[in-house]
Amino acid sequence: MNLFTKAWLLLHIARWRMLWPFQNTRYSYTVPGNPKFMGPRDAVRACIRDGDLVGFSGLGGNQRPSIIYWAIRDLFLESGHPRDLHVLAIGGIGGRGRIPGTLEELGHAGLAKRLISGHLETYKSFLKLADQGQVEIQTLPQGTLAFLLAGQGDGRFSLTSKTGIGTFIDPRGGRGSPVTDHRAEQLVSVEGDQLRYDLPPVNVAVFNAPAADREGNIYSTNCAMIAESRELAKAARRNGGKVIVNVGRVVEKGGDEVLLPSHEVDAVVVWRRTEQAAGIEHRRYWPLFTTHSDMPLDEAISRVRFINTVLGITPRRTAADSVLARLAAAIFAQHARKGSFVNIGVGLPEEVCRLMFEAGLLDQITLFTESGVLGGVPAPGVFFGAAICPKRILSSAEIFRMCYERLDVAVVGALQVDSAGNVNVSRRGEGAINYVGPGGFIDLTTAARMVLFVSSWMDRARIRLSNGNVRIEKPGKMKFVDRVDEVTFNGQEALKTGKVVFYVTHVGAFRLTPRGMELVNVMPGIDVRKDILEGSSMRVVLPESGRVPVVDRSIVTGEGFRLSLRE
Repeated sequence: MNLFTKAWLLLHIARWRMLWPFQNTRYSYTVPGNPKFMGPRDAVRACIRDGDLVGFSGLGGNQRPSIIYWAIRDLFLESGHPRDLHVLAIGGIGGRGRIPGTLEELGHAGLAKRLISGHLETYKSFLKLADQGQVEIQTLPQGTLAFLLAGQGDGRFSLTSKTGIGTFIDPRGGRGSPVTDHRAEQLVSVEGDQLRYDLPPVNVAVFNAPAADREGNIYSTNCAMIAESRELAKAARRNGGKVIVNVGRVVEKGGDEVLLPSHEVDAVVVWRRTEQAAGIEHRRYWPLFTTHSDMPLDEAISRVRFINTVLGITPRRTAADSVLARLAAAIFAQHARKGSFVNIGVGLPEEVCRLMFEAGLLDQITLFTESGVLGGVPAPGVFFGAAICPKRILSSAEIFRMCYERLDVAVVGALQVDSAGNVNVSRRGEGAINYVGPGGFIDLTTAARMVLFVSSWMDRARIRLSNGNVRIEKPGKMKFVDRVDEVTFNGQEALKTGKVVFYVTHVGAFRLTPRGMELVNVMPGIDVRKDILEGSSMRVVLPESGRVPVVDRSIVTGEGFRLSLRE
């Protein structure tokens, strides 16, 4: 990426940040002969009533109908209505309390009564209210939520599944769907050897799309995702509710594929700053997030990384993290095959994805994101949920159906791992403010034939590389413990279904076996007894031979490191 491109990207970021304070929701927009076109406040007044369950589509910084969020907020603060809304969002579309124009704009006492979502960490305004007892928080697996939404469009309000058995969502051993108030309505129950999931009727669907024509037909051309748009609209209409679509421009009829016909839309809100993805307007869309990108993949990746680095979103990775990622990539290459369908999680798994790209493996496998974007490279940071140079864009329900049919490998992170192979990714600490939620994790790890967990051995430890050896210079808080604080992945259920499960860390790799958590590789320089067996409360078993293979030097140094997949 040249200096001119970097300067252009810096100006792009500066313009985006400068526009944050400008949030006029009082304007009107009309199209002669079509009353469906209206300003944001008029759309909210016409379509949203007190107590409605309002569903929003999107993931990360993508597909945000920001002008509708602000209109709902402004009307409530001025008039007290709409109020007591039940807010539904499958994925995390908050701003972590830092970025305006996200679903967090609805996080006001009295405006929202309940939040239902798969991923909760980004909704700081809601989580603070929940800790004060002013908002009810419910969570369900993201893929299961997508299926429930799709079912409502056909008149079905519940489904049965083995997804979630043995996790915190299973009422037999966990708390089920309520996060804060355990007296709240339970959306999960046990039915035979399965779980039954329920979702209250959606009354209003709200989402962002690139364009509409003057008849009110909605188009998806040049979008970064469509996520739950169609499913939400169909569910709201089936339930006798309303559909609001926020678009970035008005186009001539025809030529584009219609996402939603005009007769299924109640209000169209045109706003020039409507975004394709965070900071990128539909009217100035970036082709690199579309299915017709002609930008070389390495150039597109460089631009996205640069944006995240400038915004301070991408974590700084150490040399030890690169060693961990090479070990994980090597284990992946040993067990995956050409043609595999693979999911890459956020955090350290993104480093594994980088190595796959550099080795040319991404031409031999198919990656995807939970939002429905298939192929290309999952976009990190502020653009999470989109993909760089994707091949197809499906709905989230469609992509999760594909997962349950053929997901070969899930490469995901972990907050805690325990002696039984259980993993916690949903709870960081006490209170709602520290709750993360499962996101798509439970669905993905249930569907995958192989699960590769990639995690640091300790939090905030200092690990040093010296002469091809790995040393723990300063210990941190141990992440591998006897028992996790919350079970988001059940190791014993995974063994029952024949999954291959690895846990890759800075000190080596473990494999879940009927004998327990078996140490199958150790980094050179790591003392098995001192650093692992005595250093962690997790019960570890050694290979039956008693000898733990030492990781190849190329993984530690990177010299001569190669990756290749089996046919």
